[in-house]
Amino acid sequence: MAKTRKVAGRKPVRRSKPARATAPAARERQPRATPHAPVRGKLERVRMPARPAKAAVDDANEGKYVYCIIQSEQPLSFGPLGLGAEPAHVHTILFRDIAAVVSNTPMVVQDPTRDNVLAHQRVNEMVMVNHTVIPMSFGTVFKTEHDIMELLRSAYDAFRDVLSKMQNKVEFGLKVLWDRDQIIREIEEEEEDIRRLKGEISSQKGSTYFARMQYGRLIDAALQARSEHYVSEIFQALRDVSVASRSNKPIGDRMIMNAAFLVARDAEAAFDLRVKAIGQRYDKLTFKYTGPWPPYNFVNIRLKLERAQ
Repeated sequence: MAKTRKVAGRKPVRRSKPARATAPAARERQPRATPHAPVRGKLERVRMPARPAKAAVDDANEGKYVYCIIQSEQPLSFGPLGLGAEPAHVHTILFRDIAAVVSNTPMVVQDPTRDNVLAHQRVNEMVMVNHTVIPMSFGTVFKTEHDIMELLRSAYDAFRDVLSKMQNKVEFGLKVLWDRDQIIREIEEEEEDIRRLKGEISSQKGSTYFARMQYGRLIDAALQARSEHYVSEIFQALRDVSVASRSNKPIGDRMIMNAAFLVARDAEAAFDLRVKAIGQRYDKLTFKYTGPWPPYNFVNIRLKLERAQ
């Protein structure tokens, strides 16, 4: 029986450019009060205490981290879930009937550390429980709330179109791996030409360079053909329980399939059962099955607004 595991996955991330910090505000010197100042009969200007320099710098260096876009006409709060050593408070910024899900963040390049990536995913997963989500790439930071409003305004039609198309849909990931050496042994047993060529290489006492080159080409072609056959059958088996699919580049020699599937929420159970059935059918393959996720692989909106400069 094939190994089928449902594990948490990661998605590609994008870094924003760091902002240039503004100079600290100077602290004003306050006049020393006299104990018996005379009362004057004219209106005088009252000098207010200056803000601490550090607070001014913090405000200048604080931006808005955007996790996703949702449809909402009311302001929403999701609590302390965001990036940061102390998780930042996550809330929405509204424009008409759509909203950006954001939290305050320093205007620095957010490194894709494990904690940061998990925080980004955690917010998206929490929001998607009750909302259709357009996930933003990791590291999407804007300077001000006004900049985010401009993003929502300028890309409003695109966001509304994608929200409509992604309504009540989620993404599942499916990676398929094999034992390459085991498959090569099977190919050698099944393919007469390859088996004969391997025997010739083993029995020759002189140079076997050209024979080994030919053997390698035949093995690579057989592996490619077998891999494509498996992948084609798996995609075909999942076609009627998914809305769309996307094939990504496999990673490493063992992986033969790295795919994402867009699935309607009311078809999740059927998709899950189908994946398990495929895993039982292909007992020589290992399946890594993850989700549900926001539709990372099925959203492609190019942002025209310059971010975090």
